[in-house]
Amino acid sequence: MIKMSKPSCLFLPWRSFLITIVFFFAFLTSFTVHSQTVPNYLLFSMNATEFPPEASYDYVIVGGGTAGCPLAATLSQNFTVLLIERGGVPYGNPNLMNLEGFLPTLMQVDEFDSPAQSFTSEDGVPNARGRVLGGSSAINAGFYSRADHEFYEQSGISWDMRLVNMSYEWVERMVVSRPELRNWQSAFRDSLLEAGIGPYNGFTLDHVVGTKIGGSTFDSSGRRHSAADLLSCGNASNMRVALYANAERILISAADNSELSATGVVFRDDQGNYHRALVKGGGEVILSAGAIGTPQLMLLSGIGSRPYLSSWGIPVSLHSPYVGQFMYDNSRNGISIVPPIPIEHSLIQVVGITGSGTYIEAASNIIPFVTPAHSIFLRAPSMPLYLTVATIMEKISGPSSSGTLMLASTDVRVNPIVRFNYFSDPSDLQKCVNGVRTIGAMLSSRSLEDFRFRQWFGEQEFRFVGPSLPRDLADDALMADYCRRSVSTLWHYHGGCLLGKVVDADLRVLGINALRVVDGSVFTVSPGTNPQATLMMLGRYMGAKLVNERSRPKCYPC
Repeated sequence: MIKMSKPSCLFLPWRSFLITIVFFFAFLTSFTVHSQTVPNYLLFSMNATEFPPEASYDYVIVGGGTAGCPLAATLSQNFTVLLIERGGVPYGNPNLMNLEGFLPTLMQVDEFDSPAQSFTSEDGVPNARGRVLGGSSAINAGFYSRADHEFYEQSGISWDMRLVNMSYEWVERMVVSRPELRNWQSAFRDSLLEAGIGPYNGFTLDHVVGTKIGGSTFDSSGRRHSAADLLSCGNASNMRVALYANAERILISAADNSELSATGVVFRDDQGNYHRALVKGGGEVILSAGAIGTPQLMLLSGIGSRPYLSSWGIPVSLHSPYVGQFMYDNSRNGISIVPPIPIEHSLIQVVGITGSGTYIEAASNIIPFVTPAHSIFLRAPSMPLYLTVATIMEKISGPSSSGTLMLASTDVRVNPIVRFNYFSDPSDLQKCVNGVRTIGAMLSSRSLEDFRFRQWFGEQEFRFVGPSLPRDLADDALMADYCRRSVSTLWHYHGGCLLGKVVDADLRVLGINALRVVDGSVFTVSPGTNPQATLMMLGRYMGAKLVNERSRPKCYPC
């Protein structure tokens, strides 16, 4: 782990599926399970079938993901907490715990049980969401970088920046490492600098314009550290984690003065039995189910547009027309090449933060090569064949384009229908064009010459997997068409319960007492290059604020 100064006291205060695959890869030849320490969160995590039909807690948190885990750990220091998670634990699953398992996790999916739940947006772009303790932090590429300054200014939250920094440091001491660059990532870094993405900022967790090495939640042995690891700082006597538990409805009651209050959550275990988790006086129901799960659960609980809910036959608890609206996803575009030299397995380690609204990242790996079915020319090999691939991609900041989330079923286990409307705002399309042009400049750099194939007459060229860039990078129409045709995702979607429309500046749901949202569904923009750092910080930060509001400040060991 990165050595950080320890605070003396914390005042708790899917085009082709192949194209999607080659943007992020995993080495499939072996799955070595690195030695692991048994996490202490197993002491208070159990199958939901073991929970009583009804029980009361100070806080009931729905979603044991990137924000929910640090939130639960923090609150448990002073209060009783139930964390409701629809998946199981990552510990013991080699695909989840190791860097080599990244691609298998995203490919080996099923409808209701796999740690990654796949979905395809109405835009035709394949996507995924976490269904495991730790959430998407247990299935992602592990890059860790703090939010940009503009995020804090535009979020609508009145941040206590001292507490923000303390919360980041608390996360980083437990789950963040400094990656070691090898040949592909080093060459990628140098090509960014040749393309003018400077200055070089070395290793830093901060968001700074230029080229930098960021943090990673994979350690030097390739073992993953997810948000689930942050539960180790929780108070085991105060916390319970219900696994394989699907939260189906928020319980809402009306007081004599007609004010609405959340009183608990109904969840169902994997045997089909129902349980009621109630909140004690002064406590809250907190939704941390992510930008897909949180607005979906609110709609199923009768919080949403009255006409829309009535069309589903769902009793209306609160007319809140913006639930499920303003869904955002940061588009990803790029190229993949087959290099003539061996390269290492790497996920994202280096980023180029441009001044034109794009972030440039890279990955490299070995993917399985499959001969065409029923080929009369190619004989199936007796041993597996693998293809070395390297990828450079750009992600736009923001974005400004937005879409909607609608129910596909009243079964909470079924993915809702999501449309992101990529590039519906012309400014997003221009950002993509800027980013793709930067990639074009990088492909012309001397730093990437070793990754070209030499031809008979001394010429050198890249061998692309999937579409190559347009030949005329100055043609705006060609570049825009390329962006539209090759659009994919980095799984950084957000929105659906926006601050100022669904929740207030303290993330409390407007119109319902004792109900709060602490996850990326409240964000109008994605924080920095990759959101997981900020989501973990947010969980710790909000937990600390709630503790401070209800009790005396204390100094904790974590």
